[in-house]
Amino acid sequence: MESSKKVSLVGTVLFTVCSILVLDSFVAPAIIGVSSITVWIISAIIFFIPYGLLSAELGSTYPDDGGIVSWVGRAFGEFPSVLVGWMYWVNVAFWMPAVFTAFSGWLSLALFPEMSIVLQAIVAVTMCWVIVYIGVKGIELSVLVSNIMAVVKMGILVIFGFMGIAYGVKNGFANDFSIANWVPTMDNTVTYIGAIVYNLLGFELIGSKIENPKKTVPKMTIIAGAAITFLYCFGTFGVLAAINAANVDEVDGFVYALQELCSVFGGAQMPVFYLLIVLAISTLVANMITWCLGANESFQAAELDKRSKFLAHRSKKYGTSDNLYYLMGVISSALIILNYALSGNANDVFWTLFSFASIVFMLNYLFMFPAAIKLRFTDDTPRQYAVPGGKAGIVVCGVICFLCVALACYFLIDFDVTGYAFWMQLIGVLLTVAVGYWLYRAGKKKN
Repeated sequence: MESSKKVSLVGTVLFTVCSILVLDSFVAPAIIGVSSITVWIISAIIFFIPYGLLSAELGSTYPDDGGIVSWVGRAFGEFPSVLVGWMYWVNVAFWMPAVFTAFSGWLSLALFPEMSIVLQAIVAVTMCWVIVYIGVKGIELSVLVSNIMAVVKMGILVIFGFMGIAYGVKNGFANDFSIANWVPTMDNTVTYIGAIVYNLLGFELIGSKIENPKKTVPKMTIIAGAAITFLYCFGTFGVLAAINAANVDEVDGFVYALQELCSVFGGAQMPVFYLLIVLAISTLVANMITWCLGANESFQAAELDKRSKFLAHRSKKYGTSDNLYYLMGVISSALIILNYALSGNANDVFWTLFSFASIVFMLNYLFMFPAAIKLRFTDDTPRQYAVPGGKAGIVVCGVICFLCVALACYFLIDFDVTGYAFWMQLIGVLLTVAVGYWLYRAGKKKN
């Protein structure tokens, strides 16, 4: 049977930090310059705090496996619950190839520049099955690895910030940090608020495994939220201390910034760089551990596994839903192989698939925030923790969060109707919803 051991406050904070804090994409908003730090802070105030408050109320009042799926089901019934469970799961199955393509890319760029495309593909596929193995072993191993990697992530971003200070003192700052440049402008700022909102999601992943949720969830929300905001801001400062905003690379910017920052160590630059890049690359594994765990719990919470004997199968040794992990591994491996095999425009196709999966992921939260509002008005379950301000407070928080996520979805869409990206996104989302509806109807017929 799967372990019933509960996760403590420290473990919950670290698991949440590991889920939300990502090293591969935090650099991208730095392209708008010093004001990106201000945008991180604004996003934390406008979105992250209300989102954290809502998650604290929902997570402590309904500490169910599946998080969003359970809450949406309570508020709106079976079909939205099934749809959200399916969309949450399939998004992760499509996201994992992107993460491990980045894993192989960083490995090649930083350590093995002669690595062939075939070997990069083999590495990426292998990492998918490492995630499958860890997932099948159960939550205790997943949380242990995630906690270790959370400490590593926090350490790297703190190091980024301090290396940025040292770099500025030694070489001068690559960007002008005068007060005027901290003020955001409208050119790219709104776009990157959407990107930042996307990077701040994930409070709900820990599910029902929390020890004493009444006290732990609100504390976790405050501690993890404050830590994540500070670390993103401090890390972004480090990037901008060494790299001019005009030269920030949105894809591989982390690698280039880290190598430049390590120059403060003089002759030890490359040994320190190699150590830190290996640690940074390893954190990509932790990202997928936490999200795969959350995705499979969402799948089960929607009872999608009960629609098939294959999907409902449990590991005899660990009690986990092993076939769900195996299926995710197969889908991810196939997409990785397709990505590397196509060559030419393969990356364009792959990142379009990734953007489609991201849109599908964000749509789940457009169900979650109205669910939080409705449950406050219609469900009399005693609140272990409640959003301040009564019903008005939860309405304000829910509406703000809904609008922020809708804005993020908008900026993920490629509106060039003459290109394949728009149609792939549109058709992909429609097909995903159609499959979700089919799964819902299949379950109704079976019942």
